[in-house]
Amino acid sequence: MIESTQNKQVKLWKKLKTKKGRQQENLYLVEGEHLVREAVEKLPERDIQNFILVEEYKDNVSNFPKEKIVWVGEKVAMELAETETTQGMFAVIEKKPAELPQTIHRPYLFLDAVQDPGNMGALIRTAAAAGFEGVVCGKGSVDPYNMKALRGSQGMHFNLGVYEGSLEEWILYFQNQGLKVFGTALDQEAEAYTSIAPASAPFALMVGNEGQGISSNLLELTDSNLYIPLADHVESLNVSIAAGILMFHLYDTR
Repeated sequence: MIESTQNKQVKLWKKLKTKKGRQQENLYLVEGEHLVREAVEKLPERDIQNFILVEEYKDNVSNFPKEKIVWVGEKVAMELAETETTQGMFAVIEKKPAELPQTIHRPYLFLDAVQDPGNMGALIRTAAAAGFEGVVCGKGSVDPYNMKALRGSQGMHFNLGVYEGSLEEWILYFQNQGLKVFGTALDQEAEAYTSIAPASAPFALMVGNEGQGISSNLLELTDSNLYIPLADHVESLNVSIAAGILMFHLYDTR
């Protein structure tokens, strides 16, 4: 039982609440019973380094590997928590290297400088719901392992690949395999998304920053750029809403 917030192990776990700490340790922290149990169900046991639990769970974690459980006091749980009223259940999980997949079976969502962690979580969750295979977070995007983003995804980041890398590289990788890359833009050359027939073949859909959209250099690399027709008095949609409309329209899962 660890009671002190000054414990060496606790200090390491606290580092995982920051992007720099996650990058240095190649680990991330998830909080809450739902997310932890999703991790147990979906991830290989070797990917989970520790379970951090308060004592009230002693009779309710029979499926957790005993050797990976660390019991902590309430003060330690509060120190690690990102929520006001923590459930006192955390997991420390290994970050996997973001290598390009050898084969592509289903669509991917590319994110150019999406900065809000709530949007990041919603985008990952919606991509999983739409049957996408992966989400690629490009330069300027918020860390997908940010604890708010993890909560927003509701554990769906365990159901698909989450990558961080150069979108230029990913776009060319898809196109070299004969796969289309759709961007999103509000210009004269963009097509209404309804003009594109749903397809069961893999492709990539790219959405951009909440304020600026996709950068012009990336838009020049896409095969075509799409827009969502809106009522006259509405200028734009939230990026996660727009991406959801496009993902469910473009990908035919039947």
